[in-house]
Amino acid sequence: MRTVIVKHKFDNKYLNSFLMSEFPFLTQNTIYKALRKRDIRINDIKISNNTIVHEGDKVTVYILDKFLFGEDIRLDIVYEDNNILVINKPKNIEVTGSNSLTELVCKTFNNSSILPCHRLDRNTEGLVLFAKSNEILNILLSKFKNQEITKIYKCKVLGILNKKHDILNAHLFKDNKKSIVYISDVPKKGYRPITTEYTVLEENNEKNFSILEIILHTGRTHQIRAHLAYIGHPIIGDR
Repeated sequence: MRTVIVKHKFDNKYLNSFLMSEFPFLTQNTIYKALRKRDIRINDIKISNNTIVHEGDKVTVYILDKFLFGEDIRLDIVYEDNNILVINKPKNIEVTGSNSLTELVCKTFNNSSILPCHRLDRNTEGLVLFAKSNEILNILLSKFKNQEITKIYKCKVLGILNKKHDILNAHLFKDNKKSIVYISDVPKKGYRPITTEYTVLEENNEKNFSILEIILHTGRTHQIRAHLAYIGHPIIGDR
């Protein structure tokens, strides 16, 4: 059993979003199973639906710790020197926050000064670059900003794309209240320009999917997920 209190930033948000933020390895499937069994309580009241939570709510979950925190995570260190650290982040863990990869790195190295230079989505596996000092962090952040460091992603999407390579341009709006992003082909108030480049690496006509290599020319919230879904080729498994 674990009990957590809803923070301000999750006020008027869905229960599953709050719980998945609090517990790094908790999945949608586990949450819905717990709801069906009425193993989740809000303010000591059993619930069976993915309801809205509010700041100050006491949420109690009767879920085994292995589903909340996973098994013991061992850091997959890809590269390390006196200035930087490169970790292969597993899926189902946030880069920052409580029970995060950053928290694990700082604990492992007994150094709270180690900070990530960028983030990956919770369900994305891949390399995360850490700086071992504020000086190195500022240098690397500057290099990301000036596009001296290139981020390359690989994803599996629904369908077969017409072009084997393309550079997509659109505009993205982030609705912080609803935690949703929107895409538009034309400029609109509050929308920011995005550019997403893709190359088809593999196609499977029988199973109707493609493997893409993605290069981000801009780094907006959920850009890859939203942009690919917008052109009709969402990432497989992305809710």
